[in-house]
Amino acid sequence: MISPEKIREKAQKQYKAFLRATVLEESFFPFDLPVGSIPKTYPELQASVTELINSSKAKKGFGYTVRLEPKNTRKYGLQSLPQKIFIENETDYLQLIDQECAFAHFQSDIALIQSTTPGLSSWVGHYPLKVVAYHGDWPDLIRVCQYFQQNPQPYLYIRELPIVVHTKFIEERKGILSSLLEAILPDEKLGTVEGEKHTFERRFSLRYSEPLVRLRILDPLLQQKYGFPVADFSLAISAFAKLQLGSPRCFITENMMPFLTLPALADGIAILGAGYAVNRLKLANWLLSCRIFYWGDLDSAGFDILSQVRTHFPQTQSILMDLKTYQTFRDFEVPDRKATVETSLNLRAEEQALYLKLAMNKRRLEQERISQDYVNRILKQID
Repeated sequence: MISPEKIREKAQKQYKAFLRATVLEESFFPFDLPVGSIPKTYPELQASVTELINSSKAKKGFGYTVRLEPKNTRKYGLQSLPQKIFIENETDYLQLIDQECAFAHFQSDIALIQSTTPGLSSWVGHYPLKVVAYHGDWPDLIRVCQYFQQNPQPYLYIRELPIVVHTKFIEERKGILSSLLEAILPDEKLGTVEGEKHTFERRFSLRYSEPLVRLRILDPLLQQKYGFPVADFSLAISAFAKLQLGSPRCFITENMMPFLTLPALADGIAILGAGYAVNRLKLANWLLSCRIFYWGDLDSAGFDILSQVRTHFPQTQSILMDLKTYQTFRDFEVPDRKATVETSLNLRAEEQALYLKLAMNKRRLEQERISQDYVNRILKQID
């Protein structure tokens, strides 16, 4: 037979459903509870029924109601047993689970949300427990929501937003604000989010400390043409994506020292790929019209990165990642314990063959082990 503790536990588990019914103005009471099975011994039966009645509304003035009826039992004869257990109304329910105060806060928060931000009416029906969890924050949360409704793409840093909340408020509540803003802003005003960093800022068109792209102008004539005061500089990825340099030859290197030592090349620029960070370059659509040459380590990771670059820029050619280069400098190769073998990389036939050779034998030849004279000679041969 069900115990008073189990009744309270089952009632507590329905708190979200109760709150949702309140918001949607749906019927929730009477709330029926299972009686459970009859205990195996008479003392247990007697104790269970007594405990159940003593903790009921009839004795305590609130909580669940027990409806008894006479029943003939095979083992104990005629007994007055619980036929139905239910919670009659909201007051009984809230007192039973000790949520009177919290529910009063919930009602006031719901009234505030619905009166000031009607677009969240559906949201509060889906997430009533979040309304409860953020009691005390709703006036400020609503201020943020109303600002974004009026300025859906502010392009400001969080600290610059002209909202009367303390400077850390938004930073510390990105999770709940993401849920709220996605509920009230039109889809066309929401940014596409990929990766794990700065998702809130990108989703809601806010500025953030962007990763930098390092660039070298390899042709003095290009530098002069576009008025760059220096040939080696870094800029935010969003600024890089907006560059207008025509269609130069782009040489992307995996590592820093090869990037710094690329020779002067006609109509050429160098871009530091920085390993897998090279994927950020996909934002720069102007690179699609450029000839792109990628130079990475001769190892499984280097070819994997080449494959990813080619996914964004199909015209990409590899340089210094061929069998001849490997054989020329193979005395400088080292073990590669992290080598992996993939079968679906976007590689040319010769690249695939060398990739498999290196990956299966767990060997690698780093860019820096290839002599500068050899690099210069190969690059000068590119038309």
